[in-house]
Amino acid sequence: MLIGSFPSVLELEDEPPLVQACFHGDPDEVRALLYKREDVNYQDAEKRSPLHAAAYCGEAEIAELLIMSGARVNTKDNKWLTPLHRACCAKSAETVEKLLCQDADVNARDKNWQTPLHVAAANNAVRCAEYIIPLLTNVNVSDRAGRTSLHHAAFNGHKEMVSLLLEKGATINAYDKKDRRAVHWAAYMGHVEVVKLLVDHGAELNCRDKMMYTPLHAASASGQISVVRLLLELGVEVDSVNIHGNSPLHIACLNGQDVVVSKLIEFSASVNAVNNMGMTPLHFAAASTHGSICLEILVSEGANTKAQSVDGRTALHMTALHGRFTRAQSLIDHGCLVNACDKLGNTALHVAARYGHELLISTLLEDSADLIQRGHMGMLPIHIAALNGYVDCVKKLRSAMPAFDINIPDDAGRTCLHGAACSGKVECVEYLLNEGSNLALQDADGRTPLHYASAHCHSQNVLTLLNAGSDVNTADSRGCTPLHYAAANDVDAKVVEILLQHDARPGLRDDEGYNAVHYAALKGHKLSLEMLLDVAATDLLRSGAPYSPGHLAAYSGHHEALKVLLTYMMNLDIKDVNGRTMLDLACVRGQSDCVALLLAQNVNILVNDNVTRRTPLHAAAIGGHARCLNLLLDAADDGNIVDCTDMYDRTPLMLAVEFGHVETTGFLLRNNAIANVQDSDGRTALHRGAANGHDDCVEELIRAGADLTLRDNQGRTAVHMAALCGHMTLLTNLLAAGPIDRLDDRRGYTPLHYSCYNGHDSCVEILLDYDSMKKFTGNPFSPLHCAVINGNDACTELLLDTLGDGIINLQDRKGRTPLHAAAYSDQGDSMHLLLNRKADVNIRDNSGKTPIMYAAANGHVSAVELLLEYGADLTKSDNDGNTALHHACFHSREDIALLLLDKIEDSVTINMANTELKT
Repeated sequence: MLIGSFPSVLELEDEPPLVQACFHGDPDEVRALLYKREDVNYQDAEKRSPLHAAAYCGEAEIAELLIMSGARVNTKDNKWLTPLHRACCAKSAETVEKLLCQDADVNARDKNWQTPLHVAAANNAVRCAEYIIPLLTNVNVSDRAGRTSLHHAAFNGHKEMVSLLLEKGATINAYDKKDRRAVHWAAYMGHVEVVKLLVDHGAELNCRDKMMYTPLHAASASGQISVVRLLLELGVEVDSVNIHGNSPLHIACLNGQDVVVSKLIEFSASVNAVNNMGMTPLHFAAASTHGSICLEILVSEGANTKAQSVDGRTALHMTALHGRFTRAQSLIDHGCLVNACDKLGNTALHVAARYGHELLISTLLEDSADLIQRGHMGMLPIHIAALNGYVDCVKKLRSAMPAFDINIPDDAGRTCLHGAACSGKVECVEYLLNEGSNLALQDADGRTPLHYASAHCHSQNVLTLLNAGSDVNTADSRGCTPLHYAAANDVDAKVVEILLQHDARPGLRDDEGYNAVHYAALKGHKLSLEMLLDVAATDLLRSGAPYSPGHLAAYSGHHEALKVLLTYMMNLDIKDVNGRTMLDLACVRGQSDCVALLLAQNVNILVNDNVTRRTPLHAAAIGGHARCLNLLLDAADDGNIVDCTDMYDRTPLMLAVEFGHVETTGFLLRNNAIANVQDSDGRTALHRGAANGHDDCVEELIRAGADLTLRDNQGRTAVHMAALCGHMTLLTNLLAAGPIDRLDDRRGYTPLHYSCYNGHDSCVEILLDYDSMKKFTGNPFSPLHCAVINGNDACTELLLDTLGDGIINLQDRKGRTPLHAAAYSDQGDSMHLLLNRKADVNIRDNSGKTPIMYAAANGHVSAVELLLEYGADLTKSDNDGNTALHHACFHSREDIALLLLDKIEDSVTINMANTELKT
């Protein structure tokens, strides 16, 4: 928090004479130079002026001379420090006084938002502060970190400054951006006298920052025993926990503060308190770099050495994790279970083996650690040591169990040799081979140690295993040989070369038909490809897999690998299992380098796949790869190729628009793609843009002359699509682009129908701005019917508010009103809207049914109750003589039948017979 010296150190003799005179403290020389009209406001590379220098040196007289000669008193350097900041840092009260007399800004902030008072407080410039404070309206101004001057004074242990600030009204419990108070900082830094002063003025002792740390946590963390003692004597909560559940004792143990640990325990701190992870202070002491003495104190005070964390680890596990072997012995001596398992089944011996702590392994073995205890995935400690390549640990564990079968596998069938093969430590592999490890053993996936060594590209391990007699062509359960794995992972081809030299057969295929060349091509390993193809290119490139090596390289964008493959391939238009060429796959992924390479070999552009009969142009358009399209069109002999179609008569332009690729859309249109081509459903690119809400693509199409009046096979225009899908902005733009006659489709539905049906009220509002939409045309199942049947009340209100109540009883071809529709689908809120607008509650449709009959037949209790409330007539019958009660009974709506019976007041209605004489 202290502001130091100038960040850029320059040679004084290189500075102007006026600056040198300021540093020399020679007022007479300064006067002489000023008389010679030296630049009083000169700034160096850091924008520091002579006045900054005078203030920094505490030369009050020189500062006054400079100001009187025109020096800018509030000039800022590149850190926004003013001369007043510098004078406060220098603790020069006289200079501060001179600057203040010349209107120096007491509220000036540097780049850390610190004011001169912050600087004075940090540097214990008490007299400077006494000059500044009377000119301030608030002594609690905070810097960028949220710290007030009191924070700075407390942090630096300036008791006199703290006293002055408190006397002048500083808020004692002000907190910074991490919610830390001045007492936190004083406690952390060990300024016991400042802490006492703050406490005497009412500082909250158990206050917490954002991480829930108290001052006791802070003092414990930094080992400030005097402050810890003071706080404990003042009665703070000794076991208060932070956000992680750690008490001060946890923190002290973590940082190895043994003196603090003793003091906390003396004041009854719980030695077995657990944090959120279930760890006790003993766990922390066991793991900490400097926690040895802390651990001894804890165990002597009765800490539970058997305590396990949430993940099941004991303190012994923690010593094993960090290799604290002396602490491990102490824990065991105090009752810690040497073979205790964590939640994964690992003992401390497993953990020590994982991290290669040989001395700790020795300690555990001396205390009878179980060598054959299986841990995670059934691994023994020796498995883990081998997997991580710790040969000395492997030897030690092996020597402790000479009768042990070195080929015992873990749960995945992997032996020690499998693990060592992964590790890359050839010494470990050699040792295990000398101990009788079986080269040919396969794990649960059918893999030998050679598979693992090859997959991890450990050439020395591979060579050692091969020289020991490992079968180079053994296939695993997927049919993969070591060469498959090497080809997939070996960038430098060293392992591939070794395997080939030992008669690996590159033509062997896995269960899906892929050989080593396929694997190398997929990963783009050029050197491996060259080496493999030099062996038997014709056999290796023979078909038999879903994708050729060329397809895999092109799809993945490995153009260097593809270049190698093309020199060996006979048919460059070879198709994969879906009928797609290498060019198609390169285009769909936007691999322009591969596309250019293939086109240079004159591959066929117009090739249709077996799925949708798309071409490479379609593939590039789907992904929005304009660069690939450009290459394709430049290489094409026929310009009309831009409008090629798939099995659904879709052009590349349609697909580019459908997926919202604006750049690609523009490129295709500039290359003469026809905007108004229709697919097998009659839809154009404009239909697709409108349906998917791609405003920019639609704008490109309209600019290119797309026909807004074109209809698909169902008679719908792009306007229909925008309205149906709720694309408000796009709908506005389409309507503004030009009038469209006869907006009803083949079923008589208009855009307004679709917007109402799907609840797009913003689109409804736009459509109702047009007079042509204010008169319902087309299908008599009106937009109002569409709105209410799906409960789109916002649309319903817009229609009624705009068109009035005259539409409320409109009937469709079957004579049904909107109220019939709402009752049928149990849209209670919509029914309320209609009934409040005087909808006819007893109106009949062509079959004579009233709304309540539909509600009763469909079992809508709330709808029936609402209609009854608005006067539904239960004596009404339909054309077959059925009342609402008949309909309820026909459909076994018992609850509704009971409701209706309760409302019917005469037996005549109850016993009314229909045309079939049924009651």
